[in-house]
Amino acid sequence: MKRVKAACICQTLHFQLKDGLEHGAAVRQVQEEVAHYRQTLDRSGTQYRILDEQPQADGSVILKVIKQYNQTPVGDYLK
Repeated sequence: MKRVKAACICQTLHFQLKDGLEHGAAVRQVQEEVAHYRQTLDRSGTQYRILDEQPQADGSVILKVIKQYNQTPVGDYLK
C-alpha cells in the first residue's frame, strides 16, 4: 500500500488585463486580483510560497507559486 507523505503543486499564473477596460483601470484590477488571490490562500490556511512575481510591460502579472496540494502535508517543499 502506498500513501502520500508530502505533496505540493507548482503553478505559473498569468493575471491578464481584462478587455474593454481603460488601461489604468485594467492594471488596477489585475493588482487587486493578485492581492485577492493571496488573501484567499491566507484565509483558507493553504501553505504557500511565492517564488517569483513578474510585472509585465502591459501591466499584467506572472506569478510563480508553490502551494499545498489539498490538505496534504507539505514536507520539505516549503522550507
